[in-house]
Amino acid sequence: MLSVEQLLFLAGLLLLLGVLSSKISSRFGVPALVLFLVLGMLAGSEGPGGIYFDDPLLAQLIGVASLVLILFSGGMDTDWKLVRPAVGPALTLSTAGVLLTAISAGLFCVWILKFSFLQGILIGAIISSTDAAAVFSILRDKKVRLRKDLSSLLELESGSNDPMAVFLTISTIQLLQNGGGAILNVVLNFFWQMGIGFLLGFLLGKLLARLLSAISLPSAGLFPVFSTAAAFFSYGLTALIGGSGFLAVYVTALVIGNAEIQFKTTLVRFHDGIAWMAQIVMFVTLGLLVFPYDLAGVILPGLAISGFLILVARPLAVYLSLSWSRLKPSALNLISWVGLRGAVPIILATYPLLAGVDKSHDIFNIVFFVVLTSSLIQGTTVSWVAQKLGLAQEPEPKIPRIPLPLASHLDVEILQFNLGENCRWTDLKPEELHLPPGSGICLVLWERRF
Repeated sequence: MLSVEQLLFLAGLLLLLGVLSSKISSRFGVPALVLFLVLGMLAGSEGPGGIYFDDPLLAQLIGVASLVLILFSGGMDTDWKLVRPAVGPALTLSTAGVLLTAISAGLFCVWILKFSFLQGILIGAIISSTDAAAVFSILRDKKVRLRKDLSSLLELESGSNDPMAVFLTISTIQLLQNGGGAILNVVLNFFWQMGIGFLLGFLLGKLLARLLSAISLPSAGLFPVFSTAAAFFSYGLTALIGGSGFLAVYVTALVIGNAEIQFKTTLVRFHDGIAWMAQIVMFVTLGLLVFPYDLAGVILPGLAISGFLILVARPLAVYLSLSWSRLKPSALNLISWVGLRGAVPIILATYPLLAGVDKSHDIFNIVFFVVLTSSLIQGTTVSWVAQKLGLAQEPEPKIPRIPLPLASHLDVEILQFNLGENCRWTDLKPEELHLPPGSGICLVLWERRF
């Protein structure tokens, strides 16, 4: 048993290594989640770290809490005006697309693994959704970014399709335990979960946004505490009455992030930092949970399932579910390629373990391997594929924003922007910048070098 001092030291060390590995990810284009998972595996009992961890329940708890924070951050940072045109395609992908992926991938698992029908469908359900943390990380950190309409569609899809995968996974486990009956109850439960999740998320978002815009707290530091509490409250309340907590969290954050609230910029940056910490903690924990030597026995079937998922199941789901849209084949191909799997499938793979489903350890190892290969193959090639398809665009110049301590006692926020000599903003007049309502320019300093 590790002492408190040892636990704190290891926690600090793993977080520091996680932050440094994110720098490697940004520099070399390797998805951060892969490095975090590898870091967890190296720290585990079969790696040099030697930390023994075999507690699926604790891993699930950490994973769900981390996902709540990640989805809340994603919702807070989503501009509704930009994503509104993509709502129809994104919601179609997050429902029908997930279902089609689960069925096709599940049937393939039945065939290649010789599992029962429901066991195969269970694997398909677990790996059916794209991962919000992985997609947000890839789309927002790449040097070459996707066209804005496609980026909005993919971010909205990844933020809203987790509830469908969770529902399919839990429902399939229940069918396995009940001998395959109660299909009607599953269908009715789907509409209840999604309806309650959306409705409560919207209402709570409106209520909490109004509170955040009007409430007076003793310290500005309490506003991030309030918004974090709002994230967990919206998830917990919705889940307690049988709704989709993940959907409620994302909708709540989407409503709050697009409302006029106090310290909005500070809150968005705070939750971005918290989301990064949640990613590191979640992926390192999931990496600790796996035993690398167990993966050796699933390499061949895992590669086959990954290949089918990437080349057949995801494209099939995209083309069928978006057949009504006006998207060109090149856009559909790119959407198919950005089907990154991440933490959600690994977390969902702990549900069969805790439920005592037959072959649950094999399912967990297969899912873990599929996530690794999907992230490595697709995550490292998104920019290249986008360029080949002609759907990439150069990102806006990255401008460091530095909060000034002058505003610490005021109900305002002052930011300092450093503009490079090649920034297109330097040639614009103040009225041409289209600044957000309620903001203005205090001072402009020109640095001339001779």
